[in-house]
Amino acid sequence: MARETKLYETLGVDPSASQNDLKKAYRKLALKYHPDKNPNAGDKFKEISRAYEILSDEDKRSTYDRFGEEGLQVGGGGDGMSADDLFASFFGGGMGGMGGMFGGGMPRGPRKGKDLVHTIKVTLEDLYRGKTSKLALQKKVICPKCSGRGGKEGAVRTCQSCSGSGVKFITRAMGPMIQRMQMTCPDCDGEGESIRSEDRCKECNGAKVVSQRKILTVNVEKGMHNGQKVVFKEEGEQAPGIIPGDVIFVIDVKEHPRFKRSGDHLFYEAHVDLLSALAGGEIVIEHLDDRYLTVPIIPGECIRPNELKVIPGQGMLSQRHHQPGNLYIRFTVDFPEPNFASEEKLSLLEQVLPPRKVEKAPKNAVTEECVLSNVDPTESVRIDNNVNPTTATAMDEEEEENDGGHPGVQCAQQ
Repeated sequence: MARETKLYETLGVDPSASQNDLKKAYRKLALKYHPDKNPNAGDKFKEISRAYEILSDEDKRSTYDRFGEEGLQVGGGGDGMSADDLFASFFGGGMGGMGGMFGGGMPRGPRKGKDLVHTIKVTLEDLYRGKTSKLALQKKVICPKCSGRGGKEGAVRTCQSCSGSGVKFITRAMGPMIQRMQMTCPDCDGEGESIRSEDRCKECNGAKVVSQRKILTVNVEKGMHNGQKVVFKEEGEQAPGIIPGDVIFVIDVKEHPRFKRSGDHLFYEAHVDLLSALAGGEIVIEHLDDRYLTVPIIPGECIRPNELKVIPGQGMLSQRHHQPGNLYIRFTVDFPEPNFASEEKLSLLEQVLPPRKVEKAPKNAVTEECVLSNVDPTESVRIDNNVNPTTATAMDEEEEENDGGHPGVQCAQQ
């Protein structure tokens, strides 16, 4: 009886299944979960292929039945045959052999290298006007002298110690258990090939790649958003046999002292004195492109505290509609200091302003006259936080964010 049944369960068969049963189960599952047909099932396809590779080999199956996966090599389950190689050998040519079923399979090309991601800090002014930055990037490229061979023609040879795999296996007996350990080949340092020192390329010393400094011009377009990406295709690090990854710059917008942005709209907080709010005046707004907007307040319009007004077309340029958004102005009315006017002037205000709203207690109600006192500023903040806990939580979170640092990938800006 098998010690473990996980691999059998992966194929959906009984531990007593024949080789023919295993083949039928693998064929059915491999066709269903192959990545070219089911792109989200890559891990499942590898599990199925690994299970079949082990169980279809009588020696490996016997070892698995006796000792479980501990008796197999670490991380393997075979001598290194990939899921695609197993599929190709089983179906005779990989997905190319499935062309009649899936409309023709494309041969898999070289793998793609890792993308290099950098942050580029910009201001709101940069996004309003557009900006061009030159950034220096240090990366690895194919050695131009040896064309990525590492030495002269014919100097590179397959490592005899590991047969080009870059790894060696050590078998250890632990009582009734047999354990196979995988280690990096010491003769080739895991490269799978060797070059005699006298035959190594003088430029890269056999590394096949050299370091290069590349200047990239990053165009920050008008209206771009925080987190938006500028992608340079295949400008990443090079290596033999792979497609270079992309270099990606992520827009990081600094907080602005005057404006807040929401989508393509800008928001500005304007302070006006009480006289301007009631009798008219003018405010001046320094915009993001060195212009100054003069905004008149019409006499008698009466700007109310916290009132929102809009100036159409003075927001950010929309990349989608190619039209600017709006500039919204939130007004804060600054009242004069207490006791600012004499009784005579207050009398004049009574003549100009609308009459007071008189409030009275119900008839025959018990009344008591009270006195207003000022609240200590510290106590006022605490009370506001208790009354509006959402604001307090947001303030706490903002303080925590400001305390923490955020490490990033370094990229020199020219």
